[in-house]
Amino acid sequence: MAEVTESTTISGVWHVSPQVHGDLRGMFVETYRREWIPGAREMLQANRANRQAGALVGLHYHLHQADYWYVPFGTARVVLHDLRQGGPTDAATEVVELSGDNHAGLFIPPGVAHGFLALTDMVITYLVDGYYNVADELGLAWDDPVVRTAWQIDAPVLSGRDHANPQRHEIEPRLRPVWPMRT
Repeated sequence: MAEVTESTTISGVWHVSPQVHGDLRGMFVETYRREWIPGAREMLQANRANRQAGALVGLHYHLHQADYWYVPFGTARVVLHDLRQGGPTDAATEVVELSGDNHAGLFIPPGVAHGFLALTDMVITYLVDGYYNVADELGLAWDDPVVRTAWQIDAPVLSGRDHANPQRHEIEPRLRPVWPMRT
């Protein structure tokens, strides 16, 4: 059975340490079950991304979508930042390592900005509880002074979209989530 614990830093973020089964043939790991995450909705879409070492993705956030991340190969430094105004952990930042060695999973609720730095060449799979909706694809600058030090990198490889994300203080009030989140 997996060990599932709520983050002590950001409310609603869940860390999953699944049980790994191995023998002479290799290994097996159950990476996700909806019942592990209290109140989670059904995951509707699965995505996979391959990234080269030094690539930084994010920070992204959604007002209506939750994500579940798992890294089967390589290592990622994940940075989370709570944007939910009035919440118990507003402005908290958390750093988590996901890798093919630790098999950890991470549930990210709506309103929590999330991104990752590929520490090695890597593969990330992520489940989402809503279909892709461009109107719910929002961003926060990776180098915002509130979260910059969490990355421990000066010159990452970024997409144009991520390079253009606004600083926290520049996010329009209507695009800033308010606690409690309603999906």
